[in-house]
Amino acid sequence: MQPRDNIIPLHAAQNAGGHILPPHEALELRTLPQRRPAAAALPAKERLSLVEQVCLWGSVLMGALSHGYNLFAYPLYITDEGIYMEQAWSVVREGLLSPYTYFYDHAPGGWLVIAAWAAILPGHFQTFGNAINTGRVLMLLAHIGSTYLLFRTTRRLSGNLIAPVAACFLFNMSPLAIYYQRQVLLDNLMVFWLLLSLFLATSNDRRITTPLYSGLALGMSIITKENAIFFAPIILYLLYGKIRQQRNYRFVLSFWLFSMLATTSLYLLYAMLKNELLPSHFDFDLNNPPADHVALLYTIWWEIHRNQGSILDLRSPFWTFSLQAWLPKDGFILIWGTVAVIFNFVRGWRDKVQHRHELIIALLALAYIFYLCRGSVMLEFYVVPLLPLLAMNFGFFVGWVLRIVPTIQRMPQARGMVQAVILTALFTMLALPTGGYVLNHDIYGKVVPHDLYKLPLTPLQTQQLAYVRQNIPTSARIVIDDDLWVDLHDVAPAYPYAHSHWKAAGDPAIRDRLFAKDWQNIDYIVMSNKMQQAMEQNNGDGNEQYILDALSHGKLIWQLTRGGIQLSIYQVEKS
Repeated sequence: MQPRDNIIPLHAAQNAGGHILPPHEALELRTLPQRRPAAAALPAKERLSLVEQVCLWGSVLMGALSHGYNLFAYPLYITDEGIYMEQAWSVVREGLLSPYTYFYDHAPGGWLVIAAWAAILPGHFQTFGNAINTGRVLMLLAHIGSTYLLFRTTRRLSGNLIAPVAACFLFNMSPLAIYYQRQVLLDNLMVFWLLLSLFLATSNDRRITTPLYSGLALGMSIITKENAIFFAPIILYLLYGKIRQQRNYRFVLSFWLFSMLATTSLYLLYAMLKNELLPSHFDFDLNNPPADHVALLYTIWWEIHRNQGSILDLRSPFWTFSLQAWLPKDGFILIWGTVAVIFNFVRGWRDKVQHRHELIIALLALAYIFYLCRGSVMLEFYVVPLLPLLAMNFGFFVGWVLRIVPTIQRMPQARGMVQAVILTALFTMLALPTGGYVLNHDIYGKVVPHDLYKLPLTPLQTQQLAYVRQNIPTSARIVIDDDLWVDLHDVAPAYPYAHSHWKAAGDPAIRDRLFAKDWQNIDYIVMSNKMQQAMEQNNGDGNEQYILDALSHGKLIWQLTRGGIQLSIYQVEKS
């Protein structure tokens, strides 16, 4: 029979000199609990030095200023911002996931968060002037949180301070990032949940609940935007390598998987409870959509089979957006971020032990690049989740490059100062007109701030909304774009018959019942910028045609043009 750990047999009880102790002293010693070895102690709470705290909160402040300044004026409100705000409005006002038929085109996690945000505000959707502005404030908060998480995670994985500082600078100051991260997009909320999952997965606190929370955060990311599923294998690989030496590693991995799958399964459970998981008769014929009810798995099947050209097609959205939308906004983060991804992948693949973290962050970026290149339908803002990953890879790359600065034994602080000077010079180059991050040359050669910080565009849309309210009766049947939807339905007097051209073409309740697919049933068309182009591109099945016919019979009653932006309002003449 083995003695208990905290009892020492009498014959073995000795003092420090090796002498046998008397029985009464040995008895006292037997009752004393023995200390656990130091190796079994939990690690101390992670603490940041003063310099690290200054860099962290400086990065957070930089993100708040760069994304917050001119937030309500630039860029233009877009269709998708309006869609997510109107769905959040429906959650708050109607208790439904959409004011129209919800056909599972996106998981609802993102606009449920937006709805919760609007519900707690004193003025709800109008707290910051209008619905989209209210959503943009939430995007600003999400970016501030993402910056914090990006800094802390990059610091843990890289082991140096240069990488997180460089990563957060690009993430905060890239014109490409600012342009899309200001907008009310599900992708921005997905990025926050993804970075939170990474932050928790890299924690060293050894608590069994931390991986569970990491899986929960990733599950939230997936039900916010389904493409987050591409990151799941990489985070699992990261977690596995981190806890592999622990005795309970299988239990920990099971916790992570359970919390992720349990969260995402809520989406399936919702569809199942509404009898909308499977199409009727298990019919997945894409040429004959189910007529009796929508189905989650049918929509997923439909999404998988949508195609707009592979990466080998130079006319595909991947190349169109890369060359015409993304590179003109910021070629630096795309080019040098990609170089860094390749460098980190090769370095990590050659030595999966010493440079495992480089391999992981490279795989995260490559997983999403694969998603973009796969040839399915892609929208311009789909680049958003790639940006923090490119920034992280670039931070690792810069940290490796600056290791060439030698260490002076008599002046150990000099190396850090030289590295800081080099890093500051890089940031300054990007901020000046040579980099174009903050300052630019205008057409006259004068140095001016970037459009992100000075150009007011959304006031044009505010003027358009004001004209509608002053000159169009609330009983009118109006075709609009989604950017105006919430403000026309939420603010009294409401316009109950104002509907987006997407729903007027695609939702039978609007197309067939309200408008009867007859252009003469449309009274006004409120045109957003490039709305006509969107209607023509969406007219493959002919359902937009009656709206285009109404436009051809329309009389222009209001128009506002600035640069390449044109907003207009047409009254349909039926005589």
